[in-house]
Amino acid sequence: MTEGVSFQSYDKRKYQRQLRGWLSYAFASEVFVIVSLTLFLPICLEQFARDNGYLLPDRTVPCSTVQPLDASEDRRCVVKLGWLWIDTASFSLYVNSLSVALQALTVISMGGIADHPPHRKRILLFFAFFGAISAILFLILSSSSPLWPLSALLAICANVGFGASVVAMNAYLPTLAQESEEVSQKREALHSLAASRPSIDSQPRPAALESDNVDQPLLSHHATEHVGTDDSERAKLHSEYHAVLSAATSRISSLGIALGYGAGIILLLATLIPVTKLGGSTFSLRLAIGLSGIWWGLFSLPSALWLPGSSSSEPVEECDESITFHASGDWSMGREIINAWKRLGGMLRWREIKKLRNTFEYLAAWFLLSDGFTTITSTAVLFGKTTLHMPASSLILIGVITPTSGIIGSLVWPMIQRRLGWSNIRVLVTLHSVKFGGLTTPGEMYALAVYFGSVYGAFQGYARAFYSELIPPGEEARWYGLFSITDKSSSFVGPLVVGLIADTTGNIRYAFFFLVFMVWSAVPILLSINVEKGRKDAREYVYRGGR
Repeated sequence: MTEGVSFQSYDKRKYQRQLRGWLSYAFASEVFVIVSLTLFLPICLEQFARDNGYLLPDRTVPCSTVQPLDASEDRRCVVKLGWLWIDTASFSLYVNSLSVALQALTVISMGGIADHPPHRKRILLFFAFFGAISAILFLILSSSSPLWPLSALLAICANVGFGASVVAMNAYLPTLAQESEEVSQKREALHSLAASRPSIDSQPRPAALESDNVDQPLLSHHATEHVGTDDSERAKLHSEYHAVLSAATSRISSLGIALGYGAGIILLLATLIPVTKLGGSTFSLRLAIGLSGIWWGLFSLPSALWLPGSSSSEPVEECDESITFHASGDWSMGREIINAWKRLGGMLRWREIKKLRNTFEYLAAWFLLSDGFTTITSTAVLFGKTTLHMPASSLILIGVITPTSGIIGSLVWPMIQRRLGWSNIRVLVTLHSVKFGGLTTPGEMYALAVYFGSVYGAFQGYARAFYSELIPPGEEARWYGLFSITDKSSSFVGPLVVGLIADTTGNIRYAFFFLVFMVWSAVPILLSINVEKGRKDAREYVYRGGR
């Protein structure tokens, strides 16, 4: 490195330690999504309601006293909550929608706190253990208890805990990518070039300044040519830097997804034994959710040791500017929460949206894509249970196939990207094209699990990585809070509409038409995003506030 250039050198041991801490939380938390959120939790909530529900049309015969009906029979199980009778499958979807609404309030409120480096790690660990304990409490709540509706509260708390902790987790991703070895080398090359670049003031004084010849150029031809060459080289290095940074971000993100999927597969296979032995009973479903909570809490402990905290959370110096967080001695959590909501209102003003038009366009596309994809997963599981009457063991097998395919997808697609030289946005556009069959037989469910898993695993990794390129430096948690509102734990519109469709028509199959339309609606928005301008606007963005 050129003498005189202030540059934070690459510390391999420190970086590897922080990366392991981040990956360990992906390994811990993704299990809750795979085992509980997308598989056992929807089934368990439906089973809680079914154990307390009655068959239509008379609503006098308890659903738990009869064997599963043949798929051709049009008899539904409903449960009474307050003064309303709702479909037992819709109960699970409505609980999910409510949990997402509360999760959105939480992640928006904590955005400013999680952007405060000394508190980011504390936020992550608090919500991690809050969510894990909520999942563990399913072990002691029986569906025969008069308190069975508390299952909805536990599900809501677990989902809020997961969503809020992942916002803090994602906020580490841009820094981890910037501190990687290959990105550090490119950044060092840029700093070296800047240090060795000749200053205009150091050039020989032009003759025009010593004579009356006003037509003489201010810089000599040699000086102009030298500066132009340096500008070209700097522009090339900048382009290479952003390409390497984009690849590093997607690589780390995809590795986190793959590790999380691997953990989910391990626990799914472990739960297959008790769920099969107990015939898919409500207790076996509660046991699976409780075990996911234990796994979540246990493997979050390495993150507490390895993730950077208040003593090692200095931001990485950017190529174009240095972003520094200024801690305030009178920092207050209450004031930060109030400011977070004020800031959200300011961020959503039209003049602010115009400054980050591409970022907001991507958020709109992500809202449709993520909400649609995630709802497809939970809807397919409920469809397999309530309409195709697939046993719990078959649903677990589908639960294993999907993340296994996801691991393959999340690892193979980065290799394809490097081979073809595609950008993150190009990969996302390619991955979005998911098609669905009629889902009339269990065989089609298995085929969908393979195809959907291979696409969705890579989709999650690239979506998170690409978004990191479009957010202002130093405000990662605040912007990832908006991102997480429709993340895999946060689908809101999809479950609500699917629940209404199931209640209105009595057939959850019709919901798939709505979900496919939802996913494809994101295509024109995604294609309109200008990546380079969006990246530049994010780097230059300064929130002014005001009226």
